[in-house]
Amino acid sequence: MDTQAIILMIKLAAAASIASILSRSSRFLNILLHEDRTLLERLQLTSGISAFCATGSAVRVFTGSYAAADMCLEGSLLAGIIGGYISGLLTGIVCSLPAVLHGEYLATPLYAAVGVMGGLLRDLASEPEEVWRLSPFFDLSLYRLLRYPDSRARSLFQIAGLCAILLAELMRFTLLRLFGSQLIFNLYDPQRGWANAAVFITTAFTVSIPIKIWGSARNERLLENKERLLVQARLSALSSQINPHFLFNTLNTVSSLIRTDPEKARLVVYRLSSILRRLLRKTDNFAPLREELAFIDDYLSIEIARFGDKLRFEKKVDERTLDCQVPSMLLQPLIENSIKHGLAPKLNGGTIVLESYFERQPEGLRLVLSVADDGVGIEDESLSSILEHPGIGVSNVNERLQVLFGASYRLSITSQKGEGTRTLIEIPA
Repeated sequence: MDTQAIILMIKLAAAASIASILSRSSRFLNILLHEDRTLLERLQLTSGISAFCATGSAVRVFTGSYAAADMCLEGSLLAGIIGGYISGLLTGIVCSLPAVLHGEYLATPLYAAVGVMGGLLRDLASEPEEVWRLSPFFDLSLYRLLRYPDSRARSLFQIAGLCAILLAELMRFTLLRLFGSQLIFNLYDPQRGWANAAVFITTAFTVSIPIKIWGSARNERLLENKERLLVQARLSALSSQINPHFLFNTLNTVSSLIRTDPEKARLVVYRLSSILRRLLRKTDNFAPLREELAFIDDYLSIEIARFGDKLRFEKKVDERTLDCQVPSMLLQPLIENSIKHGLAPKLNGGTIVLESYFERQPEGLRLVLSVADDGVGIEDESLSSILEHPGIGVSNVNERLQVLFGASYRLSITSQKGEGTRTLIEIPA
């Protein structure tokens, strides 16, 4: 096996090792967990990647060997893809310093340009989560592009990602041809011609391997957070979602009905026992929509017993959506909000309308759930910050959806003072 092939294989192994080391840093991993990063977090992301890349470049420059340790071009592009323009640009500049001191003066403009190109690639993604799906295997992306039209945007982005990586290496190759090997570091063998295509392939994998390693570590952390949130939701269900105030009112309703309508009182107790049994389950993270609707029926039967004809409920459910898996206890807090804040203050009560249907969008088939009431509505000032107040039902729902689906969900609230409120949820079907 020749020297160039050995160097390229060592380079791949080094890229995997460095990515694994960084993924063990809790601070670095926490920065990767969310996509809306502050300037300080972008600088920390830059320092994490550039520290290893600049060190590798310094080792190569000042020892005159260990060429496989120099991954400045790949690191600059990777920082841009993960962190955006600022991270990519700064990583490119920092990584180039050892090379510039060695007389490789094209290193700074090349690595900085590649870092900015990584930021441009990030902007092409339909959603930030797509950067974690970048892969060097373009054949699979081409197959998905032809086989699944609904995921065309995702497939095109993956193909664009591979093209961007190859373009970065082509920029280095072009500079080498124009200005010679003294001004820019490279691993090409001038005697081998087209055999140097292995360098392009190695660059593609050197960028993709850290993305896959960090993506896997990131998913593991997100799953841990999800499980923690779900456990907390189950433990706090009786106190926050079906709170003592609701139980107190229900028992008062039962005590009144025992004298006037014993059969109705028995039905309310039965419904309440069904609700408590559901809340005490310890294994259900998701449930079919039909089970959630059955739970809502039990819950509303008690509320209707309390409010009488003042509370009316309508369901407009597409039967095809009934078997869709949805987060447990997703709808009840929204219904409770409509009753407590929308209809209870209204003298003549009102109607709650629950809808479910499918909607095809560019990113694929979506399940849409809507809870609307014709109550008193929400003030504009309160509406703008309603998702920012912990402890409010809709805020808790939004937090759970964010952990479960990341950027793949949408929750919106619209309201008109005196006319009512509508909460709309979109999740992948």
